[in-house]
Amino acid sequence: MTTPAVDGSTELLRAHLGFVRVLRAAGVPADPSRGRAFLAALAELGAPDEPAGPASTYWAGRLTLCSQADDLPRYDAAFSAWYSGTTKRQQGPAPTEIPTPSLKASLTGSAPKAQADDRPPEELTTAASANEVLRHKDFSELSPVEREHVRALLAGLRYRPATRRAVRRRRSARGPVDPRATVRTMLRAGGELVRPVHHRRAQRPRRLVLLIDVSGSMSPYADSLLRFAHVLTCAAPATVETFTLGTRLTRLTRAMRHRDPDVALRAVAAAVPDYAGGTRLGETLKVFLDRWGQRGLARGAVVVVFSDGWERGDARLLGEQVARLSRLARAVVWSNPHAGRAGYAPVQSGIVAALPALHRLLSGHSLVALEELVEVVADA
Repeated sequence: MTTPAVDGSTELLRAHLGFVRVLRAAGVPADPSRGRAFLAALAELGAPDEPAGPASTYWAGRLTLCSQADDLPRYDAAFSAWYSGTTKRQQGPAPTEIPTPSLKASLTGSAPKAQADDRPPEELTTAASANEVLRHKDFSELSPVEREHVRALLAGLRYRPATRRAVRRRRSARGPVDPRATVRTMLRAGGELVRPVHHRRAQRPRRLVLLIDVSGSMSPYADSLLRFAHVLTCAAPATVETFTLGTRLTRLTRAMRHRDPDVALRAVAAAVPDYAGGTRLGETLKVFLDRWGQRGLARGAVVVVFSDGWERGDARLLGEQVARLSRLARAVVWSNPHAGRAGYAPVQSGIVAALPALHRLLSGHSLVALEELVEVVADA
């Protein structure tokens, strides 16, 4: 295997090196030696300054840049985000579209000059600090480049669903003695005494229902929240349901199950007719309960409502429907992006009406807030 010459003169090579930087910023420990191995693998698949094809590039990077199973979700997200625009970059767009250098410039005040392979440890520390700043930054204040970077960080979010005890029991090393299984074991042993067989109730994942307000006042947060819903859906596709609320209710579960986030979000955009429109939370929540929740979707589930609580309809109806939802669900969590700001008080008509029936009121304005929400859901 021959290591290709890296003169930095071709845009394709810069694009591959830029991908290594983005991957490193997303948390994958792709050090310079792995970056050289990535370029060498691409050289084996073709000339280093010619496209190797999406599949070949994907596998060349996956086999050389990832070192553990935890790297794979971050790698898939970063690869999808970075190479979805490869053709345009090859045809001559401005290099300022490379996310990581621009991101660092916005956070540190100076653009990096070194290539990824010879970047000193100080720059890695700066990138880690940049990630930490982004994790706390309000979604509505992100620049386009920062938003792209946060999407890669969102893809690395770990979702641990809440569990409930199943009706059926499973054999276990500990727990109550299973008399039937113990007798059957004795019969197979010719009536000889055997060690007792134990069993216990199995644990099953609890359903999670996400209700995302996509009205005009929530539009700065809608894209990040929908991508957050996509990450959770891909982690547990059988138990995560997603709906949007606005002037009407739209079920997005099927669209969210597509593994590619960009394809999923395009399907969502085509399915939601009231994006950035008005807010009628009470009416849409009643439709959800009448059509889906009362019939079983909300029973025993953890329900998360993402909304700022600005209700243009009947606030009393909203309060009644949230109380009704609370009686069906295991827990109702309201995630309000404004709740993370200093001096926030729940004075909006919608949130005032819903607050008495909520289990928790959380913020949902940043990546850190969503990480906290994931922990609350897991412990519900």
